[in-house]
Amino acid sequence: MRPMRGAPEARPESGLLSLRDLDEVELRGIVARSVDLYEHPTAHDRPLAEKAIGVLFTKTSTRTRTAFSVGAHRLGAHVLAYGPGDLQLNTGESLTDTARILGSMLDGLVARTAGPLRDLRDLSRQGGIPVVNAMATEEHPTQGICDLATIRLHRGNLRGVTVLYIGEGNNSATALAHGLAKVPSSTLTIATPEGYGIPGDDLTVARTAGVSVGATVVTTTSMDDLPTDVDIIYTTRWQTTGTTKSDPDWRDAFRPFHIDQALLARSPSALFMHDLPASRGDEVSGAVLDGPRSIAWSQAAMKLSSAMAILEFCAAGGRPRLPETDRDPR
Repeated sequence: MRPMRGAPEARPESGLLSLRDLDEVELRGIVARSVDLYEHPTAHDRPLAEKAIGVLFTKTSTRTRTAFSVGAHRLGAHVLAYGPGDLQLNTGESLTDTARILGSMLDGLVARTAGPLRDLRDLSRQGGIPVVNAMATEEHPTQGICDLATIRLHRGNLRGVTVLYIGEGNNSATALAHGLAKVPSSTLTIATPEGYGIPGDDLTVARTAGVSVGATVVTTTSMDDLPTDVDIIYTTRWQTTGTTKSDPDWRDAFRPFHIDQALLARSPSALFMHDLPASRGDEVSGAVLDGPRSIAWSQAAMKLSSAMAILEFCAAGGRPRLPETDRDPR
């Protein structure tokens, strides 16, 4: 048994907390590595061997929790799973004290909490360990990595990709905006009901980041003002996990933002993406979700390989591992 480390001093945060924190090279490296591990699942040297990785989920999860648990195991780690009532946070222990304890025993933490992103940043700083944001209120960065990797898998590269996102401006949409802002010549159009767009500060950051690589983020609240012939049409469930809407009639505002075959036909070569779970008949028709242009199921499968690539990135101290053959140099 290894000796327990003493309580660490607060250190600079590390891990993957927001796609805002990555530069273009880091993002490209994680995305490329995700595709590499999707195509070659055993192409790794078990970089987490003898490491202890905590997996803390205080909200429901199917894909993300399974992906990081299985991914950490395949990379050689011992995985400790925590549910919403397992830690003494539930009885009033402070976040700082919890972070110090976890930091003295774990080598990394994957966390989905009911709180804001700043809580995960505090966990990393106070615990002195890498923390992966598996979905915070503001952003779902691991979904963003998965999404970009899925697009690259099916399209061959990311440069110049055009994406139309339709629905709620939730944490997945925010991650997509921050990710595509680092993709050269990309265009993201976000169509949401009035009052349900991504937060203004995130939109400003994404647009500012995009200037250096020629990436564009456009927003609209009208379904009559959508681009055609895009590469990707993307939606998410209107009711984001763990949230509620104050307006009891919110469905009336969202109903025009439904994706059906008629809308898909406006972009004859577009592929359809959904981060799942889906509500057929609400945000998307079953004919589209289960149709021949849907890549939602390979997108779901990409959660595992992208989780492994993210864990590798964290284990390497934030240095992306590029596959030996990177067919998309940008």
